[in-house]
Amino acid sequence: MIESLYLVSSAALIIAGLTMVGLAVRAYVQTRRRAMVHLSLGFVLVVAAAAATMISAFVNDFGSTRSLLLVNSGFTTFGYVFVVYSLVAYE
Repeated sequence: MIESLYLVSSAALIIAGLTMVGLAVRAYVQTRRRAMVHLSLGFVLVVAAAAATMISAFVNDFGSTRSLLLVNSGFTTFGYVFVVYSLVAYE
């Protein structure tokens, strides 16, 4: 049961994140503001963290959770650094 909930919540995060990436790319095409590139990269990293963690968890039968959490938090942190930078650097 918990694995199914994890799968659904990860899929929702991935879909929402990819939607944000698409919106940021569209905003970049319309405005040519570099901040939108940083925003899209940030959300790509957050999505990559969620997807890689979910895939690795199911492949490894939810073993080695410490390394999964480390990779997830690392990618997510760098992703949010890009998101924050896009907000600070917005002209």
